[in-house]
Order: sequence, then C-alpha cells, then structure tokens
Amino acid sequence: MSGGEKTKGSGPGRRALLGGAAALWSAFAPAIVRAQQPAPRRRQSAEPALPPVVFVHGNGDSSALWINTLWRFEANGYRRNQLFAIDFDNPSARRNDAKPEPFRSSTEDQMRELAAFVAEVRKATRRRRVALVASSRGGNAVRNYLKNGGGAEFTSHAVLCGTPNKGIVISDSVLVGSEFNGAAPFLKGLNAGPDDLIDGVEMMAIRSDRNDKYSQPDGRFVGMPGKPTGVGYDASELRGASNAILDGLDHREVAFHKLAFAAMYEHIAGSPPASMFIAQEPLPVLNGLVTGIAGGVYTNRAVGGAEVEIHEVDAKTGDRRSAVAVHRKTTGEDGVWGPFIAHADMNYEFVLRMPGQPVTHTYRSPFLRSSDVIHLRPAQFGKGDDGADAIVAMSRPRGYFGVGRDKFSLDGKMPPGINDGVPGASIGRLVFDAQPRTVMAVFNNETIATQTWPAKDGHLVIAEFLN
Repeated sequence: MSGGEKTKGSGPGRRALLGGAAALWSAFAPAIVRAQQPAPRRRQSAEPALPPVVFVHGNGDSSALWINTLWRFEANGYRRNQLFAIDFDNPSARRNDAKPEPFRSSTEDQMRELAAFVAEVRKATRRRRVALVASSRGGNAVRNYLKNGGGAEFTSHAVLCGTPNKGIVISDSVLVGSEFNGAAPFLKGLNAGPDDLIDGVEMMAIRSDRNDKYSQPDGRFVGMPGKPTGVGYDASELRGASNAILDGLDHREVAFHKLAFAAMYEHIAGSPPASMFIAQEPLPVLNGLVTGIAGGVYTNRAVGGAEVEIHEVDAKTGDRRSAVAVHRKTTGEDGVWGPFIAHADMNYEFVLRMPGQPVTHTYRSPFLRSSDVIHLRPAQFGKGDDGADAIVAMSRPRGYFGVGRDKFSLDGKMPPGINDGVPGASIGRLVFDAQPRTVMAVFNNETIATQTWPAKDGHLVIAEFLN
C-alpha cells in the first residue's frame, strides 16, 4: 500500500518542505464528488488564518509524492513555510503490528513520529493547531494520533485519502495481526464506537468509487483472488464524517490527483480553490535527500557518500545536451544532494550512484516550481533481469496505470504485468538489446524520452512521471 540516519530532534527544515479554476471545480463536482455528508462536529477556533498543513505519506512511500499537492496549495495562497511533509524513518508496515521487524514500523512507531513532527511544526509556525492530510497508511497514523496520542488538541482538520479505515480485509486467517486487517486489534480499537469522529476535529475521507485496489470485495490484491475480503468499495469511508467519492480515480490518485487537492483544500479553507493549476517559476530551486534500502525495504533514512549527477537532456531523444553535468555532489551524512537551480522548461536525467546498489538513471519532465522533497532512491533489479542487455522502466509514483482509462506506452508498447480492470500497477518494464537508443515513455499528456544504459554494468533506467 499506498536512506542514512536523521539526527534526533531534527526540525522541519530537515524532514519537511518549508517553505477562474473555482468554476472548473464546480463543473466537475456534481459528477465526481458524489457523496458529501454534512460537516462533523466543529470546535470554534480563535485562529482566523488558515492552519499550517502537515502531509503524511503512505506505506513504503516518502514526502516526495506530495510535490504537486504542495505546489497547488502554494498557488492558492499558502506560503511555503506553512506547508510541511513528514518522512517516516521506516515507512513500511510490520506484517504483524505486534511483532518487531527490522526496518519496518509499528502503528505505535508512526504515531510517536507524527506527534513529534507536529510538535516541531507548531513550534516553527507558532500556531496551536494544524491540518493533517494523509494518504493510505498515513491515515492510520493520523487516526491513531488523534484518538490515542493526544493529537485532537492540536489538530483543526484531518483529511484521509484512500486510507483503509475498515481494513483491506476482515479475516482471522489472512494478514493476521496486520494494521490493515479490520479484524486485528489496531483497527478494531480505532473503529470502536458509534462513529469515526474526533471531537473538535473536522474529519473528511476521500475515496474512489470502485477503483481503489485496497477497497475491493474480491481478494485479488491481497493474495486471495476469487475469495471475499469482507470489505466493500466503501472501506475508506469514515462514519459520520464528510466523505467525498472521486469517480474513476485509483488508490493513489485519491490523494495526489488535482481533484483530490480541490476536495481537501475546500475542506480546510472552507471554499473551493481559486486555481487548479501550478504557476511556473522560471528558475526553480530543487533539493531533497538520497535514501536507501535496508532489510529488503526502502527507508527514508538519509544516505551519505552517494554520488548524484544531473544532466540536461533533449526532450525528444533523451540525449545529454553536454558531456558535463550541470550539477554534481557527493552527499554528506545528512543525505542532501542539492540545492540545484533548474530551468522550468528543461528535461533532466538524475544519476544516482550508491555502494552496493544499481546505478539509477531517472529521466524527469521539467520541474515547474521549487521543491525540497525531490528525494532520490536507487532502483532495483527484478526477477528475470539476469542476462538483460538494458532495462527501462516507466514509473508513476502518484497513481497507477489504468488500462482503458489512461493512454500510456513504453517504446510504443504496453509493458507486461499491468493489469486490466482496477488499476493496480505503478511500474512497467521492458528489456532492450545492447545497442544504445532512445526509448519513449508516454502517460496521457506527459512524454519522457530516455536513453538505454547497459544492465550488465549495473545500470537501470526509469522514466518517472510527475502526474
């Protein structure tokens, strides 16, 4: 669901981004947001200004997924120093919440990290309360913090996007003890009571109609195809809260799509956003962390000694425009690879070299605005990659590839492994021969040109889509 060590007490500067469309939204709303219940119980606030917003990522993810959402909040009047995004040290959940696993986190771990982060944000902004916006597993941390961690006192709004509030399964034999199992202690505790409201917090859930892979009556996506999960398409709803249904969007898109932004912004601000579009900066300043892998899972722990190069590339071919990198840095213990001043009309190739990991070439579309959450992770070889001359992947971190819903291709083909029906895959890969050449990746209106690199020498290539 939807790496090196940070020092304890690190502030939001280390782990966060500091820093006519209303009519369009109104036109979309009747067809897409089909279930908006009356707002839950409210607490009057003495703070007239909009609250700072803390964004909480999902299972195995990082704050990098919020980049478009952060930009859209900026386009609607939020200052960068009122927007924050946490990076949990170990973002992947334990298989059994009660049993420790190296480099995986429990619900208690995540609640503790979130509570500490919110305290840092409140101190930095000098505000008593914040709004919390969460994707998938991040909503578990938010609900736990509000109900069991004293967070209700410091939270004005909570928006949970694609969070499996009822579980992805309700079972005594599958995912036993998992925080995603509605029959296990964690969710049974959170769901005890007549509703899912928290006194004084304006609660909202955003969900898909039928396209969330983790809210399915059939167990296809939890390893038991053809068998009932015990949950339905409404597994992400909150009882008694405002529940927005975004037709056709998938598990990730209900957090990161522009229509999800519009719903969460209106919930927090009390009125629709003035703009759904991202205003371009001519010279965006980019930065982020290099993170790694431990125990077979990605972490958000900073990695020192990683080499990062950035090359300007031709948008039509992926060829480097110069033999000289426009940015090169070896990370220190803090894992920071920037800053880098980019051009908003330029395509880039990011090259990441880390000991013991493949050399990762990530080709990216132009960056429209500045961001501190351009985090870099090494790619991994997969099963069947032995003997391949070159491997190119197309990646969509903020959504899945929907067959029949989206227009997408890699080298003019649909990569294998992307399922029909409910969108469930965010990566497609193809193998190529040894001859260097251009490979085009297409997703709807976004096209990224890459170049092949030799897999036998440890190189992997990714075309990473922004949308």
